[in-house]
Amino acid sequence: MDAVFPQLRAFARTTIRLHPRKGSPSVEQSSVGGPLLWPANEPWPTCDGEGLDDHPAEAGVPLVPVLQLLADDVPELPFPEGSDVLQVLWCPFDHDPWSAPLPRLRWRRRSAIGPRLAAMPPPHEDAEAWYVPDACVVDPERVVEYPSYDLPREVRSQIQQAARRVEADHGWEYDTDLAVASGIKVGGYPGWTQSPDWPVCMCGVRMEHLLTIASWEFSRGDERRWVPLEDRPAMIGWGFDSPDDHPWRSLQNPAGLMLGDAGGVYIFVCTSCPARPHDHRFDCS
Repeated sequence: MDAVFPQLRAFARTTIRLHPRKGSPSVEQSSVGGPLLWPANEPWPTCDGEGLDDHPAEAGVPLVPVLQLLADDVPELPFPEGSDVLQVLWCPFDHDPWSAPLPRLRWRRRSAIGPRLAAMPPPHEDAEAWYVPDACVVDPERVVEYPSYDLPREVRSQIQQAARRVEADHGWEYDTDLAVASGIKVGGYPGWTQSPDWPVCMCGVRMEHLLTIASWEFSRGDERRWVPLEDRPAMIGWGFDSPDDHPWRSLQNPAGLMLGDAGGVYIFVCTSCPARPHDHRFDCS
């Protein structure tokens, strides 16, 4: 990339693809949709019932665990001083303004948790099933990515000729194969499907992309870059009309999520503020 697109060097960012795989993670592990390290004396969080559009949720709906990340596995996270665990939960019903789940974050220190909650509350009986992730272990992988929608127009115009040449010679498309990594990931660039919408903190600083919760790990079975090498043999014979038990379906969507029309929830954090205030955005195709 440096040799072919020298104009992009200043835009390179490292992202950590979490590569969720269906499993049985323990509370002591990083996971997607797995059990959380939760203090026994801390009430389980519930939805406040505000901001919902016309759906059956109400105040008191228990939030569902979406992600737990330990500093041992993802030290790149901007942990507040004294913390080494990040937990993400959300309400499994549509919320305004995007008709998407509403995420909440917890930063913790593992050694300070004390007695732990023995069992998490089950999801609300009317919860949207595609908003309740299946339990997955994770296998973090660092990759370098480059902006797609966030790439300035003047820079995009500078790389167009080289991008067309790469596509003609090798079949690699800049936006789909060489720019933003797909899947559930930490850091890097949001995988926008619409115009970028970066939140600004109350302190006036633009927030940083903390993580993306994506509907699936890749969009097609023949993608050139984002299907892991070790999974490619299982992709043989893939097709959108393949039976439900074809391996490619569980590799594409191990957590069983569907956020809108294959969209994503992007969570942002202000690293200038010690309390790490956060915000989120949602978009889909």
